[in-house]
Amino acid sequence: MENLQEKDTKEIIQLYSKAIKELKRRKVIRTNNVVGELGEYLAIEIYNNTPGLPNLAPAPVGTENIDAISRKGDRYSIKSTSNTTTGVFYGLEEPESDVPDRQKFEYVIVCKFDDDYELQTVLEMDWDTFLRNKRWHKRMHAWNLSLSKKLCQQCKVVYEKEE
Repeated sequence: MENLQEKDTKEIIQLYSKAIKELKRRKVIRTNNVVGELGEYLAIEIYNNTPGLPNLAPAPVGTENIDAISRKGDRYSIKSTSNTTTGVFYGLEEPESDVPDRQKFEYVIVCKFDDDYELQTVLEMDWDTFLRNKRWHKRMHAWNLSLSKKLCQQCKVVYEKEE
């Protein structure tokens, strides 16, 4: 393993660039959203290699609201985080709206990483669980999820890293 502390900043940036290009070549990621794409890749791998879980295929790049689709046609939104808050969900009604949200997906998969980007947990929730637990993010003008103990208890644990 190379000692990064001995490298200058320009060399580290070049290493990062090479790593991104190699991950794209291997089809692990498709864009430069590394954490999000790692979560999508690993979630799909786990689902496709775990008996009893549906096989998932990646949604085309740019597909709104979903990241994967099952063979049955169920739509999955996959969010990745290394803290306790997910990225945001766009396209839903604002908090003051009386208009009911149109269903954008059947399931949310949350991939929780540690500080070293090692996958710790994969959780799954259905649309109704998502609606009950979504929180408004004023600055982003969209919804997200806070991975509270209460929310995690309502989710199916798909994967948990062995200690």
